[in-house]
Amino acid sequence: MKEKYKVLFRNSVKKDFDKIPKKDLRKVLKLISSLSDNPRPSGVRKLSGEDKYRLRKGNHRIIYSIQDSELTVWVVKVGHRKNIYR
Repeated sequence: MKEKYKVLFRNSVKKDFDKIPKKDLRKVLKLISSLSDNPRPSGVRKLSGEDKYRLRKGNHRIIYSIQDSELTVWVVKVGHRKNIYR
């Protein structure tokens, strides 16, 4: 059986969630929770020059890193696509 990853959040992600409309936030959180089963789902992109990954959910982006040795996924940033890369 495949090990589950533990999904952890950086402290700043709480503020990111406050800026997302509730209906979109539900979908984003569902996608984040699915990362525990598969941290590299289809549609994921590795960010160039960084050891981070990006997932899209509508107009929102989830930036996270994966530590395979510790079986953890750290969600670093969540936000609207126009603001996420700043």
